[in-house]
Amino acid sequence: MPSTKEIRGKIASVQNTRKITKAMEMVAASKMRKAQDRMRAARPYGEQIRDLIAHVADASSESTHPFLKKLGEIKSIGLILVSTDKGLAGPLNTNIQRMLLNKFKEWTEEGKKIEATAIGNKGLSFLLRLGVPVISQVVQIGDKPNMEVLLGTIKVQLEAFTEGKVDVVYLAYSRFINAMKQEPELEQLLPLPKKDFEDKREGVSWDYIYEPDADTVLSYLLPRYVEALIYQAVAENMASEQSARMVAMKAASDNAKRIIENLQLVYNKTRQAAITTEITEIVGGAAAVS
Repeated sequence: MPSTKEIRGKIASVQNTRKITKAMEMVAASKMRKAQDRMRAARPYGEQIRDLIAHVADASSESTHPFLKKLGEIKSIGLILVSTDKGLAGPLNTNIQRMLLNKFKEWTEEGKKIEATAIGNKGLSFLLRLGVPVISQVVQIGDKPNMEVLLGTIKVQLEAFTEGKVDVVYLAYSRFINAMKQEPELEQLLPLPKKDFEDKREGVSWDYIYEPDADTVLSYLLPRYVEALIYQAVAENMASEQSARMVAMKAASDNAKRIIENLQLVYNKTRQAAITTEITEIVGGAAAVS
């Protein structure tokens, strides 16, 4: 049985750990509210530009923009993986990595090549461990999504698709549902899925006069639309990260509290046993003297 000194040391150690996890829980809760506000603020812009692109693309049926081409035979795949820079976020990164592992296995068996873009340190490490070629990356993006920071990394993948180096581009991230639930998502980013536009048309016919021409207008609007989708995915992932970290740190704090209570009980029993032993020895010694 450990001595009372050892038990006191363990209790102090767990108490210090609990202070850290409790502080991290409070910080994550504060950041979560801000991340949720940014995520919700970005949604109206995403909806408006989706409507605009749907109407403009529908009216310009003769446009030859590569983002609107039909999906044909897939030989090479581009992947944009959005993950966190830091750990201690529960199963958030593990869930999306497990989903992608199954997809990678499926794509490899079909003989498809994969080129990836990593947003976030955890995703980058995951891709490097698997030996997936990473053509662009950005890490340490902070707690607030910044399009200027993301733009260069995203542009590499968009150019690869435009030049025909990849046939389809997928976007993987964690979608924020609520503070207790985040779901891994894998969406087709390019070519833009027809269903995204069909859902917005609602049987209404639109007519536009383009200046200078339809292809020039679409060549400017479509990249902005794709960038908005990626920005929204990063904002969703950040809100998911802080929510998952808050829940994970709360669970860690609660576990530390239970461990402290158990150690305190063991300490009291050990101390009581030591006192009883001392009393027994004193009484035995007194009886032997008399």
